[in-house]
Amino acid sequence: MSLRSSGTTCAVRGCTYNRTKLIQWLKHDESNRIWRKNLNLKTPPKHLFVCSFHFVDKKPTLDNPYPTLFMGYEKPPEKRRRPRIRHVTTTTTTDEPIVMQVSGDPDPTSQTFHDAQTQWSDPTMDDHTYSKAPTITCGMTTAPSTERTLPVADGVLKDDTDCLLYTGIPLLEFKTLVSCLQRFAPTSPAFSAEDQILLTLMKLRQNFVIADLARRFKMSPGQVSKTLTFWIDVIAEHTQDLIPWLPRETIKATLPQIFKDNFPNTTCVIDCTESVLQKAKNLDSRTESYSHYYANNTVKYLVAIAPSGMVMYISEAYGGKCSDRFITQNSGFLDHLRAGDEVMGDRGFTIRDLLEERNVRLIMPAFTRKKCQLTNEQVTRTRRIANVRVHIERAIRRLKVYKILSQTVPIHFVPKIDRILKICAALVNLRGELISRT
Repeated sequence: MSLRSSGTTCAVRGCTYNRTKLIQWLKHDESNRIWRKNLNLKTPPKHLFVCSFHFVDKKPTLDNPYPTLFMGYEKPPEKRRRPRIRHVTTTTTTDEPIVMQVSGDPDPTSQTFHDAQTQWSDPTMDDHTYSKAPTITCGMTTAPSTERTLPVADGVLKDDTDCLLYTGIPLLEFKTLVSCLQRFAPTSPAFSAEDQILLTLMKLRQNFVIADLARRFKMSPGQVSKTLTFWIDVIAEHTQDLIPWLPRETIKATLPQIFKDNFPNTTCVIDCTESVLQKAKNLDSRTESYSHYYANNTVKYLVAIAPSGMVMYISEAYGGKCSDRFITQNSGFLDHLRAGDEVMGDRGFTIRDLLEERNVRLIMPAFTRKKCQLTNEQVTRTRRIANVRVHIERAIRRLKVYKILSQTVPIHFVPKIDRILKICAALVNLRGELISRT
């Protein structure tokens, strides 16, 4: 018997009392033969202790000098083994097998006999076939096929309404986009290029979670993530031509009437907008992306449209802490301007000095500049600017039809956010909803 006691625990088998549980311990002569017999110890330790719970009088007395209570002699009953059941098949004179069920009970009356022809299966278990092994027929194993005969796009995109709902563009434009991009698709017999592009656009348009897309397209979540990573890069690279900086002649030829009446030389209208970002664990990243205007962590980017409403430029994403001037100065937008252009902006764009260096004129609403009120001419001009600047707000609204930008951007999409912005702007132009020229 291995002893747990090192002189601080009761030596009785099964007793767990020690110095932390008992206030008083009693030390006795461990050479006593009766003590060793009662404790069932052949070779007692050097220091032997027995707690008071094993004495009748709670301590050794003349009437009861030895420990006799709760000595740990009792053993738990042994577990009974389950009877083994065997199925023995015998053959009668009519060559009909009889199944005999034999249990561990030797009593012959407990043996039951069942004719093989009277056996039946439980119908409630017929549906639970997912754990059964593949059926073996003629030496070949048949497994369910993983290939889909009908693409998901054929069942989902039936008309322009469905296509606009899931991709943001009409059906004809979607088919054209697929035909231009399918040669870049990886070879996959189970998933067509059309389904993979549809999956990517559905993520941008409706911002479905990965598990939802996996269920819709019968893919694993890992496959969905790899598909999104691949196609975001491919679509962004091959749709950047859909965001062109229009020549001055084209801008004037497509100038709406509302601009012709008041601002005929306008080249572009600019504004900054933000998308809420999932909070990062890094505190420095939180500080850089915190926006006091939204009171949240955001990404901020610059959008420039032509007077006709076409998106001509969209910048990279910056932290929400950045100002409009900083983004305009560092995003590369100024490199597209030429001498004699006119840029229309909001009051937050304090970039007049940056534009004057390039001989570009800035059109913006008037400030009070600590005055009591604006003059009548300034009020009239401010109202006219507001009437045409509403079109940049409408362009941003069309951009945020893609819920990946209007909802919270997942933190794992931050490395792809610049390309996502390019794709969304290209799809807005591909849809072709521009300002009326009349």
